[in-house]
Amino acid sequence: MKITELLDIEYPIFQGAMAQISTADLVGAVSESGGLGIIASGGMNVEQLRSEIRKVRAMTSKPFAVNLMLMMPGVDDLVDLIIEEDVKIVTTGAGTPKGFMPKLKAANIKVIPVIPNVNIAKKMEALGCDAVIAEGFEAGGHIGSVSTMVLVPSVAEAVSIPVIAAGGIAVGAEMAAAFALGAQGVQCGTVFLASKECPVSFAYKQQVLNANETSTVVTGTTLGHPVRAISNTLTSQYLMLEREGASQETLENQTVGSFTKAVVDGDIENGTLMSGQSAGLVSEIKSVKEIIETLMHDANRIVSNLVIG
Repeated sequence: MKITELLDIEYPIFQGAMAQISTADLVGAVSESGGLGIIASGGMNVEQLRSEIRKVRAMTSKPFAVNLMLMMPGVDDLVDLIIEEDVKIVTTGAGTPKGFMPKLKAANIKVIPVIPNVNIAKKMEALGCDAVIAEGFEAGGHIGSVSTMVLVPSVAEAVSIPVIAAGGIAVGAEMAAAFALGAQGVQCGTVFLASKECPVSFAYKQQVLNANETSTVVTGTTLGHPVRAISNTLTSQYLMLEREGASQETLENQTVGSFTKAVVDGDIENGTLMSGQSAGLVSEIKSVKEIIETLMHDANRIVSNLVIG
């Protein structure tokens, strides 16, 4: 079954779950425009998530999802809330959904984990997950180690459930390529940072627009938790500390509150400007509807005009 039929969505476009960013304003706009909006529940308590779910429902009657960071404290209560609020789609990260699968499937909830390699994709299929999001290291935020170009066809060949391609996808040509690699849909994050509905500071959006394909760096590799963000004073200081062998405590203290500084305060030098390499392909602020329709139109146009040989 196609992912659009499985989830009852118009377009095979997921909006990435970005903590503090993927809230009702963005999620509702994506779902109403035919994609799959995804609430990022990371950092939320039960009542905060309940509020976001109900705000989205006030904006659209179309399907949306909630993302669960499975190693987060209190995730059990969030699962119960999702069932109570009759949310029908869940994406997951930072852990395995194994312990929650009986409860989620009993509630007829579609479960779609984000995965970084083939081995984990196979395990998710064996658990009974409905699809997987194969996210390459081109993505913004927390990343794996395999490129989208290699990861997606490897996963598509290894599992029989639908594969959603993620990481570095911001334009129609990349969406068309993802389908050629075996994906049934795409997940985009960075391109939605530059949407009119995205709740990040204007200064953050402007840095995405100003970026080129080499503007992002990866920090946190020495801790085993690599994060991709736009290069600035904070990332330069952090990378210097990593090279000097700084302790985990020192490195963690370096970034305390830094994401909020970027998202809310617009501090482009001391905030963490999480972004994928695809920022280099984002050149203007558009509405969510324009972004989704342009992706679909350009991908279809490129596929129809494609000539090989």
